[in-house]
This record gives sequence, structure tokens and C-alpha cells, in this order.
Amino acid sequence: MPAMNRPAPLDADALYRALGARDARFDGRFFTGVTSTGIYCRPICRVRTPKRDNCQFFEHAAQAEQAGFRPCLRCRPELAPRDRHWSTEDAGDILIRQATALLDTPETWNTGANEPPLEQLAARLGVSGRHIRRLFENRLGVSPLQYLQTRRLLAAKQMLADTDLPVAQVALAAGFSSLRRFNDAFVGRYGLNPTQLRRSRSTDSPNAPRAPAEVRLSWRPPYRVQDVLRFFADRALPGLEAVDTVQENLVRTLRLSVRGTVACGWMLIRFLPDEHRIGLRVSEGLLPALPAVIDRVRAALDLDADPLAIDSVLHPDFPHSDGMRVPGTFDGFELAVRAVLGQQVTVAAARTLCGRLVDRLGTPLTDGPPGLQRLFPTPEALAEVEGQVLGEIGIVRQRQQAILALARAVADGHLVLDGRADPASTLKSLEALPGIGPWTAQYIAMRALRWPDAWPSGDVVLLQALGLRGLPAAAARREADRIARRWQPWRSYAVIRAWATPPMFPRS
Repeated sequence: MPAMNRPAPLDADALYRALGARDARFDGRFFTGVTSTGIYCRPICRVRTPKRDNCQFFEHAAQAEQAGFRPCLRCRPELAPRDRHWSTEDAGDILIRQATALLDTPETWNTGANEPPLEQLAARLGVSGRHIRRLFENRLGVSPLQYLQTRRLLAAKQMLADTDLPVAQVALAAGFSSLRRFNDAFVGRYGLNPTQLRRSRSTDSPNAPRAPAEVRLSWRPPYRVQDVLRFFADRALPGLEAVDTVQENLVRTLRLSVRGTVACGWMLIRFLPDEHRIGLRVSEGLLPALPAVIDRVRAALDLDADPLAIDSVLHPDFPHSDGMRVPGTFDGFELAVRAVLGQQVTVAAARTLCGRLVDRLGTPLTDGPPGLQRLFPTPEALAEVEGQVLGEIGIVRQRQQAILALARAVADGHLVLDGRADPASTLKSLEALPGIGPWTAQYIAMRALRWPDAWPSGDVVLLQALGLRGLPAAAARREADRIARRWQPWRSYAVIRAWATPPMFPRS
């Protein structure tokens, strides 16, 4: 079988059993191409299980499409959790993970050309374009461009199915430079015109404003919904966000810039635990940036985590925490500012300070839901603020300096605070700023950079959970580091579980 059409290097019989069981824990971990229909599906698809001889298995949607299969219109592969392989040893796996994370991020999709320069991706990763191409073809069986094209087309497919955006805007949001190129790519890959996938919708009046779109995003169970909601509820800022742990929903305002275009609005997230998914509704202002909003939501709610891999490492020390996720952020700069304000104070005190910051310097949002009328200040706005203004809010001088330095570094592009950033170099850059030490940098890496192995070893609550508060500080940190070695590469998840757990190893 040619390398580009090869099945995933996984046990095919085991995957077929998971397919027959429609096991949601494997959703997004593999896709099944059915040779009798030419369709590829998620393992949770409700159609009749195909015969074993008609099944080919692939790790990525791009592999299935490159082999000539089209996405199923019933289970919709674009809704599946993304696959993420984490490794601390294999350099090739690390590079592939970094490259696919960049190609998955809508902010990097290039509308100025038919394809992004491979050399640009390679330069970002510090290797040659030839090396990147060879890694993709050897390990995934597809080229970087083929992988990216699948990601963009699936994003477009989701917008066509779930929103009323004009096809031209869908093409632009999916990173295509023209409607013609989008139509050619869509028809060439799927054999359908984009408008054929559009749902039929009716409104009371043809001139009535469109209702906010709702899209579906899946996760792999188990997922501890209440833990994630309580985490966000404890930190919710008035005017910016609201969390309802009873109705299991979260609503907040958001501003984001995608390829030079700024989109502002609000979004409502409804958790649907029985269906292992969320419903995401966005306002009109965010619709043109929907793929980027989806990317932010997936990261903030840790929807792409692999609980089987994580729990297998952490369950012995955290037996009652299976499925617990690391809450991320909808805005990396916002999270970093909140981390600075949270230094050496309680969560409630940090929320109060940040609420004053939003109330004083946040941008008004006129069309938000009741009670949500502010956007978090931009890096550019905070970079121009006088320290005296921050002092009037109640922020001490040291943290004033940290916030201003942080805002300037993000505003001028020297610091990127999202999953595209390299954790090691970003940690160094953060710690080089005044007022930002290892704890704050690691906390930002854990929640904003989505680094699964962040380790704020000096954290007071963490040391207490480990039963180490009675030891001298240096000895406590050494012992915490020793204990945590067995949790790699999932120490971020161990931290979240330790914070929510009574002392694990009480000292006699």
C-alpha cells in the first residue's frame, strides 16, 4: 500500500471493536474509511457497522481524505475532538505536534496565497522545509499542505452546515483567498458544491436578522463538567463573563484578531454531558471569525485532551479525579494579566482587582446579553496606561510594572500567549519581564500555552496537597519535584487535581 494511503499504525482489530461499540473515548483518535461507500466516519457514527473487510483505519482525517474517502454527512468528522500526541522524548513526535498545532490554528491560515509558504512554517519551528515535509509524509502519510487543506475544508464544512454565513464569507473565514479557489477545492475534495451542504432554514421574514449560530464541539469522556464550570465560576468577572453551574452553561464576551481583522461579540456555551459535547452559540460580531472562536473554545475547555492516556498515569495518586481537565483561557493576554494580579493573593482578591481593571479600562460592548457589557482591555490599550491609573485601581507598583511590560511585549509581537507558542522560549521571555517569576510563568504556560507538563513547584496549595508545608521551602520544592517525575508529561493535570484534592500524602 502506498505510504500516503496507509492505515494508521494501530491494531486494526482493536479499532474495529471500538467502532462496533461506538466508544466515545476513541472519538477523534481514529477515523474509519468504508471502501464500499467511499465515506469516512468517526467511531461514534450511528450508521450500521460496516463489515470488517470494508474498513480502513486512519489516525487523521487528512489521511482518510488523501486516500480518497469523503467525510460522513451524518457523524460529521469536523466535530470530532482533535488528536494530540504528547511526548517528552521523541523529537519527531514533538515537531509533528507543534506543526499540526500551528496548522490547526485559524490565525495562521493564509488568505494571501493558495497555500502558506512551507518555509514559513519550517522557519517557525527552526528546521528546514524539506525536513517538515519528510516528517509529515513518513509519520502521517500526507504533506503539510494536504493536512492544512483538510483542516480548512472541514472548518468550512462546519460553517456551511451550522451557520447562515454567505459562502464567500465562509471561504474567507476558512483561509481561502478567493471564492473560486474555495469552490474548486471543495468540489475537488468532496465532489459537492458548497451550497449543497447548506441546511435549509426558514425565518418568519426574509429581512429578519439571523439568529446566533450554534455549532457542536465534542470531547472524549470522561469529562468532569462541574469541576470545569466551578473553576471558571470562581474567577468570573462581572460584565465580562457569567457561569451557571446548575444549567451548566457559560457566557462571556470576546474580542479576537484574525489575520488583521478584529471581531467582537459574545458567546454562549452549553454543556451537554450525556452527548459528550457542547453547543456553542456566537453573536453576529463573531461569526466571521467562527473557526478562531471554535479554536479558542476547544483550548479553553480542554476538549481535545485524551483522558485515557492522562488517567492511566495519574489515577494511582488521584483515584477520584479521572476525567478532570485543565481549564484554559479564551484570551492568553487576559489570562497573563489575571495571573499577575493573582500573585500571593486569594482567588477572590484577584477577581476583585481584575474586575476593577475591566470596569475602568475595558471596552464597552453594546450588543451583549444583560450584564455582559465589557471587553477585556487590549494589550495596546494597557501598554499606554500610566502606572498611576493602575494604582488608583488598587494595583501595587510591582504588579503595575509587570502588567505594563507584559502588555508592551504582547502588543509589539515579541510575546505570543497561546497554543502556537513554544513553551521553553516563552517561559524564558516571561521570566525576563519585571515582576514575573517561575510560578507565574508556569501558570501561564499551563493555562494559556496549553502546555500539559507545566509545573509551578513552589505553589503553596500544591505543597500543602502534597503534605510538604512543614518542610523548609527548598526541601519542599525538591521533594515535590521528585514526586512529580512520575506524572510527566501530564504534570499540569496533576496540579489541577492536587488543587482540588485534600492533602494526598499527609505527614505524620
